[in-house]
Amino acid sequence: MLNKKIVPWFAGSLMLALLGLMSFTAQGFAQDNATASPDAPEAVVDAAAPADAPEEVATIDSGDTAWMIVATLLVLFMTIPGLSLFYGGLVRSKNILSVLVQCFAITSIITVLWVLYGYSLAFNTDGMEAGVTNYNSFVGGLGTSLLANISADTVSGTIPEVVFITFQMTFAIITPALIVGAFAERMKFSAVLVFTLLWFTFSYAPICHMAWSGDGALFNTWGVIDFAGGTVVHINAGIAGLVACIMVGKRKGFGSAKLTPHSVPLTVIGASMLWVGWFGFNAGSQLAADGTAGMALLVTQVATATAAASWMFVEWFTKGKPTAVGLATGAVAGLVAITPASGSVGPMGALLIGAAAAVICYWAATSIKAKFGYDDSLDVFGVHGVGGIVGALLTGCLVVDATHGGESFSIMNLHENGDYQLWIQAKGVLFTIAWSGVVSFIALKIAGAVVGGIRSDEDSEETGLDLTEHGETGYSS
Repeated sequence: MLNKKIVPWFAGSLMLALLGLMSFTAQGFAQDNATASPDAPEAVVDAAAPADAPEEVATIDSGDTAWMIVATLLVLFMTIPGLSLFYGGLVRSKNILSVLVQCFAITSIITVLWVLYGYSLAFNTDGMEAGVTNYNSFVGGLGTSLLANISADTVSGTIPEVVFITFQMTFAIITPALIVGAFAERMKFSAVLVFTLLWFTFSYAPICHMAWSGDGALFNTWGVIDFAGGTVVHINAGIAGLVACIMVGKRKGFGSAKLTPHSVPLTVIGASMLWVGWFGFNAGSQLAADGTAGMALLVTQVATATAAASWMFVEWFTKGKPTAVGLATGAVAGLVAITPASGSVGPMGALLIGAAAAVICYWAATSIKAKFGYDDSLDVFGVHGVGGIVGALLTGCLVVDATHGGESFSIMNLHENGDYQLWIQAKGVLFTIAWSGVVSFIALKIAGAVVGGIRSDEDSEETGLDLTEHGETGYSS
C-alpha cells in the first residue's frame, strides 16, 4: 500500500518545493529591483581605479560552445544508455528492467531537481570569499534557484551559462545512477526514488559545490585537485553504494547460489558506451576546446586501455581465464581513476594510474568483498569508490613539468600553500567519505520510514523486480 502512495507523495513534495522556491525567488527579484531603484545612492567610485578603464565583457567562443554541447551529449549518453546497459547485463534476466527503469527515472527526476534548486546549491557563489571558510564554503545559496536571472545571453567563462548548466546536470544525473549497482535486484523502486532525492540534495550538491564552485569553496581553499569528479562523483557514489548495500542486506542466495550476469554482451556494449562517453566527461571538464582538453582526451584513453589490459592479465593469472566482464570492469576502473587527474597529468602518469587502478580495484572487488561479506552487487564501491580514491591520491603524487612536459612522481610534492599535495588530496578523500557515508545512512533511514522499508519482500525478489515492481518483463517467454 505504501508503495502505491509514493507517487502522489513524491509529486506533492516536488510541488511544495517548487512553490517555496518561487516565493523565495520572487523576494529575490524584489530585492534586485529595489537595488536598481533610481532613488538609490550612486556607488562610490574607487579613486585608485582609472576613470576610463575599459570594462571587461565576457564573450562567447563558438568553438568552445560547440565542443561543450557535444561533451554534454556524451556525458548524458554515459547514463542512458551506457550505464543502464552495463548494469542491465550484469543482473539476472528477471531484474533487467528494474535497473533500466531506475537509471531512466533518476535521469528524469534529477533533471527537474537540478533546475528547481540543484544548480543553485552546487554553483551559487553568494557569500563566498577567497581564503575564507564559512557556511557558503560548503553549499551554495538559493539565489539562482529556478535558474533565476539566467537567460540565453548569460555567459559562463567562454560558453553560454545554459550550456554549462546542462553539462553539469549530466554529472548530477550519472552520480546517483551509479549507486543503483550496489543494491541492484533487491531494493524497492519507491525507496530508490526517495533516497535519490535526499542524497542528491544533501550529498551530491554540497560536495559538488565544495569542489567546483570556485574561490571560497572548501576544497578550493584547501587546494584539492579534482578535475572531473574523483571526489564529487566516484568516491561520493562509491561510499553511498557501500552503505546502501550493507543496509539493504545481501541478495537471496548470495554466497551459496550462482548470481551470474544474464547478458555479457549487453555489459560489454554498455562499457564501450561508457568509454566513448567519458571523453565528454573528462575533456569536457576543461570547459574549452584547447590543449588541456586535448591532453585530458589522451590520458583518458591511455589510462582506460592500460587498466583494461592490466585487469585482463591479473584475472588470467589468478583465475586461469581472461573474461569479457573482467575487461569491461577494468576499463571502467581506469576511467574512474583518471577522472580527477585528467587535467593535470600526462601519458606516463596515465599509464601508472591505469595499472594501479586495475590491480587495486580487482583486489577490492574480489578479495576485500569476499573477506567482509558485503553484497555490493555490481561493484560500485570496489570500482568507483576504490578507483576514485586511487586516482585522487595519485593525482597528488604526479607533476608535469611546464617547461619540457616530463612527468615526475613524488609523495612530497608541495602545494603553493605549503602543504603536501598528497595530504591535501587525502583530506578531500576523507572528508568526502565521511560526508557521503553519513548522508547516505540518514537518507536510507528516512526512505525506509517513508515507504515501509527499503528492501523488496522475499516473494518479489524471488519472482524478480521487473514483474513485481513494474508489471513487465525484459524478455518475452
